Amino acid sequence: MKNTIDKEAFAIRYLFESSPETTWDTRGIIQTLGLRGKQIKRLNDQLYWMVRNGEIVPTRKGHAYILAKEADLMTGPLRMARNGAGHLIERDTGKAIWIEAEDLDTALPGDIVTIRISRRGTDPKGTVIKIVERSPHDIVGTLYSTGRLSYVVPLNPVYRKDFAVPSMNGATPGDRVVVRFTGWESRHVAPEGEIVDVIGPADKPSLDTLVVMKQFDLPEAFPAEVIAEAENVSQRLARPGKRLDLRKSYIITIDPATARDFDDAISLETDEHGNRVLGVHIADVSHFVRPDSALDREARQRGTSVYLVDKVIPMLPEQLSNGVCSLRPDEDRLTFSAFMTFDEDGKMTSRRFVRSHIRSKLRLSYEQAMDIIADRKPEGIVHVPAETAALLKGTWALAAQLRERRFSMAALDLEVPEAEIVLDDQSRMTGVVIRPYDESHQLIEECMVAANEAVATELWTLGIKILTRLHEPPDAEKLDELKTNLALLGFHTGNLANPAVLAKFLKDTQDHPLRYHAHTMVLRSMKRALYSAEKIGHFGLAKTYYAHFTSPIRRYPDLTLHRQLADHLDGRGGKMPKDYLTSTALLATEREQVADDASRQLIEIKKFRFLQQQLDDQKPIEYRAVIAKCTNYGAFIDIPDLAMGGLIHISNLSGQFVRFNPSSETLNAGEVTYRIGSVVNVHVVKVDFDSRHADFTLAVPPPVKVEKGRAKRGQGERRRRRRG
Repeated sequence: MKNTIDKEAFAIRYLFESSPETTWDTRGIIQTLGLRGKQIKRLNDQLYWMVRNGEIVPTRKGHAYILAKEADLMTGPLRMARNGAGHLIERDTGKAIWIEAEDLDTALPGDIVTIRISRRGTDPKGTVIKIVERSPHDIVGTLYSTGRLSYVVPLNPVYRKDFAVPSMNGATPGDRVVVRFTGWESRHVAPEGEIVDVIGPADKPSLDTLVVMKQFDLPEAFPAEVIAEAENVSQRLARPGKRLDLRKSYIITIDPATARDFDDAISLETDEHGNRVLGVHIADVSHFVRPDSALDREARQRGTSVYLVDKVIPMLPEQLSNGVCSLRPDEDRLTFSAFMTFDEDGKMTSRRFVRSHIRSKLRLSYEQAMDIIADRKPEGIVHVPAETAALLKGTWALAAQLRERRFSMAALDLEVPEAEIVLDDQSRMTGVVIRPYDESHQLIEECMVAANEAVATELWTLGIKILTRLHEPPDAEKLDELKTNLALLGFHTGNLANPAVLAKFLKDTQDHPLRYHAHTMVLRSMKRALYSAEKIGHFGLAKTYYAHFTSPIRRYPDLTLHRQLADHLDGRGGKMPKDYLTSTALLATEREQVADDASRQLIEIKKFRFLQQQLDDQKPIEYRAVIAKCTNYGAFIDIPDLAMGGLIHISNLSGQFVRFNPSSETLNAGEVTYRIGSVVNVHVVKVDFDSRHADFTLAVPPPVKVEKGRAKRGQGERRRRRRG
């Protein structure tokens, strides 16, 4: 049946592509292809998905379609920015086609829209001409009332319109509510919706996580059939199948102190030639999660574990993630092992992969591992085994070589200490803790990167298409913009299109006082890494072959790669249907984006509550800030210790007249000049929670010179995501 449908889909695509300028209606397609019976019934479904995928676009009423690229039309999900503009991503190039706010008509974030592309000049622009399908997601916001009218202000600032609601449905003004969209007839009036759920008071921090979960439609519990299946998977631990027994080998895990799911472990030995053999042992989740089972379908739909400030939403039920799949010490566990042999220069000379049976000898936190590497007494360990110290120091020596080799190949060194939000027992933010990115983290990262590269190289070079982790080079226009902005900071970078030049700039500015701001600019110029079934390569890591293999407990693409590697090792080829890989790549990329957006939004909510609390308590905290941009109405700043930005209005810069010089992009207040890169001390004076804006004022007189400071980064992607 599936082959029949695939042939029909191929025939329909071929019809459009072989006659690209022809407009086809359903009658013409049926007659030309000779469709009959159930084929005719399936035709509308095929056309619907081709429209959803942006391959064809409807041209008029009456079910008529044309190949999208021939009509300068494009269909896809609308993404929105906070400035009110939207964009669609081109299928072939991956570039964003931007749509100005006035050209969006009544489209909302997540809607499937058709746009007409105007290709005048270097930057094509789009105009929404049709809303193909409204987003099914509900909107979370805060309820307000004027007495006669009730409306909801969306929590997500990308929504530029408030939603009119006919009834409060049991809510009271000031509540967080869930709104279901009901219609929007004209841009000149508000969109309409109905309240379908009441979460609770907006001023209650303990509800923030639930609010974000509902806003991003994150799952709150596993379905009953998934739990039932998870409760029985432990039986498979007793049926390991044919495996290499490594239970006597010295293998350990290193994870964050609070982690409960340990999906990777390491070992280090020496072969008969004196070469180092690094073992990376990854939980064999594929042994427990069988294709198309209830567990598998749920994991594929979730795509990834979601790490929020005070909660983890796992991809797999606890019976697996913290149970039979977690590589807990002194317990037998099933794994995939990647053995990589390195010569004295740190060059990989061979690789092999096996299904294995391990028994971790010790579980270390990063802090404990760092103490052992630095010859300090680790907290919580009375006696450090000699094997542990030898393993850590030997692996760090190898990891240091791998890092040096990677950076010599123009990998980008954008790692900085991570700022994590600290909450009290009322879920209120009390401050930020800096988590160092030290040798213990770098050690694990290099081991995981090496294993990811090794598996990707093994399969791809054998002609097996896999689910890759793709990171493409930045666009030329982005690099030109970056070079211009860096020049305003006083950096003369040279040709940033040359990866070696870009990598050298990052290396040379590691200790610069403007490091945080400069490196943030570089990061913003980069394309987002994604999953792909078509291309391979990782620009940021300077790897020709790269895929995700090392975290199958929390990422579905890793589980997919495990299955391909298992089939390859068992002599079944390892190939998967292209359509399955493509759809899995798209879904995994989408779910990762949702997870990141949810994590960032919750952190942002906590930060703005924190700033508002400072105002309410009349105890504003002083922060060091770097001016990121000057305008005629003030200076935009970055605050490294909060990993956020804000505005100093000209009225808060000086009591005297402030002049903006557009040619130099500076602000002049008497003898004091403010420019991009100027360092100032500030504290908050105004918070607009709904629009996520914060105004700051100078806390001390403007400094005469730039002072050096330690760069810090906010809590974005969780530390464990750096493990590769």
